[in-house]
Amino acid sequence: MAQGILPVEYEVEGSGKGMTALAGLPIYLELAQVMGVTKSVRERLTARDGTQGWTDVQMVMSIILLNLAGGDCIDDLDRLEKDEGFSTVLRRAELHHLPRSQRRELERRWRKARKRAVPSSSAALRYLDNFHDPAQEALRQDGKAFIPKPNENLRGLSLVNRDLAAFLQSQTPQKEATLDVDATLVPTHKSTALYCYKRYKAYQPLNVWWAEQQIVLHTEFRDGNVPAGYEILRVVAEALEMVPEGITTVSVRSDTAGYQHEFLKFLTDAAMHPRFGEIKFGIGCDVTPSFKRGVADVPEENWKTLYREEVGPDGKKQKIPTKRQWAEVCFVPNGMGYSKKTVPYRFLATRELLDEQPLPGLEDQQQLPFQTMSWASKRYKVFGTVTNRREEEGWTGDRVINWVYERCGKSEEAHSVMKEDLAGGKLPCAEFGKNAAWWWMMILAFNLNTAMKKLALGGNWVTRRLKAIRFHVIQIAGRVLERGNRLKMRVASGLEMLEVIIRARERIAAMAGP
Repeated sequence: MAQGILPVEYEVEGSGKGMTALAGLPIYLELAQVMGVTKSVRERLTARDGTQGWTDVQMVMSIILLNLAGGDCIDDLDRLEKDEGFSTVLRRAELHHLPRSQRRELERRWRKARKRAVPSSSAALRYLDNFHDPAQEALRQDGKAFIPKPNENLRGLSLVNRDLAAFLQSQTPQKEATLDVDATLVPTHKSTALYCYKRYKAYQPLNVWWAEQQIVLHTEFRDGNVPAGYEILRVVAEALEMVPEGITTVSVRSDTAGYQHEFLKFLTDAAMHPRFGEIKFGIGCDVTPSFKRGVADVPEENWKTLYREEVGPDGKKQKIPTKRQWAEVCFVPNGMGYSKKTVPYRFLATRELLDEQPLPGLEDQQQLPFQTMSWASKRYKVFGTVTNRREEEGWTGDRVINWVYERCGKSEEAHSVMKEDLAGGKLPCAEFGKNAAWWWMMILAFNLNTAMKKLALGGNWVTRRLKAIRFHVIQIAGRVLERGNRLKMRVASGLEMLEVIIRARERIAAMAGP
């Protein structure tokens, strides 16, 4: 009897030994070893210091590889285990370059013969217990924002990420670090999750994005009811400690969550961070009634068209006019005092004509998600920006505004990758610490993929999303053959991606040195 409509029938492959659907995934294992990720996990984490069962490296790398392979929940570890070819490579990779004493030590961790290459979902879930602190949970108070302090193991994951960032900096050195601070909502139905400002249950991690290296430098997992600006000064201070050597200048961009006087003072006070000196910033400011009065006092002739730069067909940059206008605003907010030695902040305003003008007499009744003002009987959207970048240094108002707008692109795209391409959008359980560890391991997978694109794949692959890389590079059918002490990955003849993978492996090997 026919199985379906098309003239195709499914049956079991008789000689299925060694087959894999992830023939491209082992190159991420190679890169992780060369970058020192596995070594860093071994040194930074002590959750599995005992002599029995899975090691920290095996657990963490399994979850990282699960993210890269396309799994989005902890149960998908069992699916990864069933990929016989990749499991064979993973077992061999664990023992590569280890002396005989360490190989025997790994074997002695198992009372019976080890059967799996990848931890089971239940074992992984138990492992995540090491990152949850019940004592911190007891400190919660109803109706108040609370961020549990990370325990030693959770801090260890942040140090692993610091080591990863340092290696990437050593291979692609940068002099400046532009840090984009932004939170993202992760919707969930977990029983212990709290409601966010959009009135649904969610978690709200706060991320610090390093624009030049295209990685997440630091992150803090949070409940949905914790505002993005809550303790933002502490989070940025922690991120500054993660900045690798070689960086001489740091700048910060944020939305209105960063518009806090103490935070702005922290950034401009060189004594607070002598390594970087004064930190330049561009932050969205609240459009308060007093700010609106300052904007209303701006003469009409002072409003200028805001241009954006684009690369034309001839390869040259050209300025394209936008629908927005900008102007400098003479404004000193309440509560922000200045001394004679303090350089005043610059406040900039942008306005954009509403596409649909409200009916006469109904201007104040229209509910909009942004502030508006009227000029010559026409209604405009109004936004504000505060900065300490000076015009005499070449930072005109339009340049500052366009620089701040750059934050809205890549960091938000990164959030989409975290929650859609990786497993950040599907958390494993209802316990906060476990979810925080799961989020951190997803971040490690994200940054490892960025390193793969920049250091190994190169070319047009640098701008490709993980979905595309997974489709073209990772999810390739192959067969793993054991030939003495070596493995052979056999793929279909004529596969164009084989050349890309081999070239990537050569670049990875070159980074490892002799």
